[in-house]
Amino acid sequence: MKPVWIAAVGLLVGMVSPATATTTWDGQHDTSRIDVTVVYFVPADRQPLPDWRERAAYYCRRIEQFHQREFQGRSALTTNLVDEPLISRRTTPQLRQGDANAIFFSTLREAAERLRFAAGERRGFPVLLVLSEINWRPLDDFYRVKPADGALVFEGTFNGSEHFPGATSGGARATYLADRGVGWGLVSADGWRVPYRGSDCVIYHEGCGHTVGLPHPEPGNGSVMSLGQYRGWLSESWLDREQKIRLGWEPQDEPLSPQLQLFSAFRAVPEPKLPTPGQPVALQLTWPEGVNVSSLRVRYQTAVHSPWVEVPQTWEGDAPKQAAVASFDRETPVSYRIDAATADGSTAELWGYFQVRSDPQQPLMPPLRAVDLQATAAAPAVITELPRDSQNLLADLDLDGCWKNGDWTMDGGVLTSPKMYGARLQLPVTPPPAYRLVAVVEPLDPPNALILGQRAGTSRFVSLFGYGPAGQQASAVENINGRNVGNETTFRGDLFRQHQLSQLIVTVAARGVRMSVDGQTIVDWQGSPDELSLSDYWQTPDNTALFLGSYDCRYRFYRLSLEPLPAGE
Repeated sequence: MKPVWIAAVGLLVGMVSPATATTTWDGQHDTSRIDVTVVYFVPADRQPLPDWRERAAYYCRRIEQFHQREFQGRSALTTNLVDEPLISRRTTPQLRQGDANAIFFSTLREAAERLRFAAGERRGFPVLLVLSEINWRPLDDFYRVKPADGALVFEGTFNGSEHFPGATSGGARATYLADRGVGWGLVSADGWRVPYRGSDCVIYHEGCGHTVGLPHPEPGNGSVMSLGQYRGWLSESWLDREQKIRLGWEPQDEPLSPQLQLFSAFRAVPEPKLPTPGQPVALQLTWPEGVNVSSLRVRYQTAVHSPWVEVPQTWEGDAPKQAAVASFDRETPVSYRIDAATADGSTAELWGYFQVRSDPQQPLMPPLRAVDLQATAAAPAVITELPRDSQNLLADLDLDGCWKNGDWTMDGGVLTSPKMYGARLQLPVTPPPAYRLVAVVEPLDPPNALILGQRAGTSRFVSLFGYGPAGQQASAVENINGRNVGNETTFRGDLFRQHQLSQLIVTVAARGVRMSVDGQTIVDWQGSPDELSLSDYWQTPDNTALFLGSYDCRYRFYRLSLEPLPAGE
């Protein structure tokens, strides 16, 4: 996603403002205060990210601190994050009509009109920065793949060990509208939804650089208006001295506050940068000299809609040299976030991204349901072999001897559920304390909820997959502390396609529950079995048994296996 500066519309070069103020590149508008309105823009056929506000607020804080450091208070930048997502009147295909410039102008015009941007009294130079839920062309930004010639291919900026923002399907854009005295910026999904090292550079580059007329410097360098996004976080970049002078600010040699010292020096880089499955991953930390760290929080996720998993931290001395993340038992992309506070009250945060790969040279290919492509490109379902010590629960299953409601049928070893609300089939199986349940299923109708009834400790619960209408489906572990779908494990996104096989894996252990579909982990909940319970709606007579369920959709079960796991799994 190489940022492209759109030429100013109606650019008029006027008199430079008084020497006491910074100005736009052409000297026409005062920028001693810049007011950036930040809005999350979602097409009508999409669902907002569950944690969109946290992601957007992170970038707001980053660009404010960078601007403060670079201009030493001479130009003050403030951000105003709009409270609610702006749901477009148009769908993704409608917005994607035309090229990247077309989607830029159609998106910004709608956002500016509906927000009445810059219509009232102005206290500073107004900038509208749109963070879009989509890319201008189909792209799964978490795996970094796009459809091409009926297959999925890698697209992104990868230097052999690290990922940086940069995909041609991303299409960030900005323009300085001199005749209106405003700036417009658009950062598509690839530039902000997944926090690559350098994504915050993209936000400043578009939202605070091109929007006041700043061009790309020549020759190119590591500054924020050049190649900064391909080299590191915004705090590792800078704004060229010559550009500051052109904007009306002669940089001074002044000491940084403790807060800006921490902002400038703090680093959290994965080690190894490209881990393999099973290899422990840590963050190598860099601090300002003499810092005393009072708190440290680390979280990660393995899907953009998945919940964040927190990793407790301990250290000795004033400042830890590294922070633990996890080891991952399979290939997966990983986003991470780290928050720190020091004894003097300063705070720091960084978000980043890496991939766990078996072969460093082979990009990860996601299951189809994980791909945000809106295209016909297909990827094969990930079907694992049946473990040797697993129990085939469909073999010799006697439906006449099972408690059930609805007309469940068995034909040639394939089990089919009825199309009804709350269909259930109790299996003649009590699971061990730790186990893995694997199901290969096919929805015969437009997909709706599939239920795998589980047991952990003495508690029963369900793993819910794909509940709700297409485009609005939710999956979760339920109930957790009495809360069903909508709790902290909720994954939003369609998982199944009618008449297409999917593999579901649920791992139950004393430490928690993991759910995955076609190789993608959608839930990784850690907690005590005592927090789990089963609602009255899904009860069956034997409170120790596993069971199956479906809701307004017939499912064929081609495989159902139970694999015992070591108690400490």
